[in-house]
Amino acid sequence: MRAPDEMPEGTILLIDDEASLRRVVARVLEFEGYTVVQAPDARRGLESLRQHAGEVLVILCDVKLPDAHGVELLPRLRALAPLAEIILLTAYGTISDGVRAMKEGAFDYLTKGDSDDQLLVIVARALEKARLQHRVAELEKQIGARADFSTLIGSSAALQRAKALAERVAPTEATVLLEGPTGSGKELFAQAIHQASPRRGKPFVAVNCSAFPKDLLESELFGYRKGAFTGANSDKKGLFEEAHGGTLFLDEIGELDGGLQAKLLRVLETQEFYKLGDSKPTRGNVRLVAATNRNLRQEAEQGHFRPDLYYRLSVFVVAVPPLSERREDIQPLAEHFLHLYAARLRKRLRGLDAEFLRLLLAYDWRGNVRELKNVLERAVILADEELLTADTLPPEFQRPPAEAEAGPATTHNLRALEKQHIQQVLQEVAGNKTEAARQLGIGVKTLYRKLDEYGL
Repeated sequence: MRAPDEMPEGTILLIDDEASLRRVVARVLEFEGYTVVQAPDARRGLESLRQHAGEVLVILCDVKLPDAHGVELLPRLRALAPLAEIILLTAYGTISDGVRAMKEGAFDYLTKGDSDDQLLVIVARALEKARLQHRVAELEKQIGARADFSTLIGSSAALQRAKALAERVAPTEATVLLEGPTGSGKELFAQAIHQASPRRGKPFVAVNCSAFPKDLLESELFGYRKGAFTGANSDKKGLFEEAHGGTLFLDEIGELDGGLQAKLLRVLETQEFYKLGDSKPTRGNVRLVAATNRNLRQEAEQGHFRPDLYYRLSVFVVAVPPLSERREDIQPLAEHFLHLYAARLRKRLRGLDAEFLRLLLAYDWRGNVRELKNVLERAVILADEELLTADTLPPEFQRPPAEAEAGPATTHNLRALEKQHIQQVLQEVAGNKTEAARQLGIGVKTLYRKLDEYGL
């Protein structure tokens, strides 16, 4: 047994319907100093995860559960604990299940009966990765909390117009709606508005409304009372309560279903909300900043979004411009990301060579600033010289934009084809990530990873 000061931090959730095996695995892990929460099926596993989401760093989940298939359960586990690592266990491992599990973001896929030593090694590696992700998320939160208007890089007229509007509304209590394409920097604008407001010393809480299944988003936003459902063994604060006195940023607000739209409208009108299982309202002092990549006015007119909620959200609208409307900002942004990633990777890089810059300026940047950031990170990783050169750019930059976006008949680049297909599906489902993931046959988290990878 380890000494108390050497005990691992973090809780392990073990979901398996075989009681005897579950007890054995739990005993092995607990002997190593881990805290283990056990559940016999998917339903109670999800309930336990809701209770311990902030504590669970590793999830061990059986593939064959009485009420779910472990691989299909992965997205729901991810939605509740996005920074936890998931290891799937199976009595009869198959290649197809293993491939599906890894595609859905599982850390590993193990066959039951393997040695305890192997299990402990893999759990230790998963814990190390999960702890690192938590530290990175905390650092990003701290950096984001200090973001202000000076962090919005660029001198283009389009950016300056948006900044001027945001700076005017920031000191007020008005609800703000940020409109703009994915990857254009709407969350940075929201953080800057918060930092320039009287609420700057209070929490800034951000949530992506498309990252949660509809049945979980309500409890995330409003919280619940002990006994609200099976497994709710204690009260849980929602994000509105966490943001009390500060700013709540709801990204992709167009993804809210009708019921949640009605409840959000009530919060905006009364500053009160009901936790799940509570008969009394909870007051919340929160400023709301929302963002969308859709045309919410048009959706409200077509009956796809509540008009009354749209008018409450659009008290003050700031249009965040796409990178294609601020091309003079491409070079300063690229140089900023160059220095950022060079410092992180401890590389001595002086700048961009002429051909590299020419290709950046000629590109169409459908993924906006996020895509530019990803491209620069890749280039810095590949760089062997003091200047970033054209050979560090992805293949699509070596062809004219029209050719790079061409269909299957004119290109054999699988990455370009996949990117184009994802863009097409997202357009067909009006940006609904959950529906897009379903049509693509992948998990929601996998879709988000690909959106980040392609800068979409």
